Amino acid sequence: MSPIFVAIDTPDIKRAHDIAAKVHRHVGGLKLGLEFFCANGPDGVAEMAKIGLPIFLDLKLHDIPNTVAKAMQSLHSLKPAIVTVHAAGGRAMMEDAKAAAPTGTKVVGVSVLTSLDGEDLHSIGVPSDPHAQVEKLTMLAKEAGLDGVVCSGAEVAAAKKIWPRGFFVVPGVRPADSHSSDQKRVVTPRKALDAGASILVIGRPITQAADPDEAARAIEATL
Repeated sequence: MSPIFVAIDTPDIKRAHDIAAKVHRHVGGLKLGLEFFCANGPDGVAEMAKIGLPIFLDLKLHDIPNTVAKAMQSLHSLKPAIVTVHAAGGRAMMEDAKAAAPTGTKVVGVSVLTSLDGEDLHSIGVPSDPHAQVEKLTMLAKEAGLDGVVCSGAEVAAAKKIWPRGFFVVPGVRPADSHSSDQKRVVTPRKALDAGASILVIGRPITQAADPDEAARAIEATL
């Protein structure tokens, strides 16, 4: 199965469905984020699941442990393949999130967003650089019993060294000829896989291409 999960970041369910239908033969799953979930809710997720690809719900849950656990319980009927929580929510929150997750769902902790760099972290009171912070949160997620973490391709090799059997989601992946947009720590798909990525999250290079299917096939060919 392809390691590519296409990021369907749109509130328009018809557009989301159209993109997924075009690329479903050359991707391994669909990533649905907050933009889609807030607009379409669980019913929208269930509709997208009919396409037959694994669903990655990128909700980045982050609240007190009890609230996150209840939110996770509310997702049971959807049976997502992957759900994200913020590792910065702490060990107790991650433990409760995993305990409350649907059977078979991987719960992964978001370490440092790929839109942030060292200066951004310092501005919110985090003294570590992104690399060191990813290492800290990877260890915390491992200790909390999660399945893996989300990190950039620049840090995935270090995270895998800490957690050899972890599941690593790498966003901010861009083909060599693609614009980085609002991402600051980007790598190519091939480099991310070679560094230890389990799955690659790729959005705009596919979804905004003139021919999304051709774009997905071209990226898949580099792998």
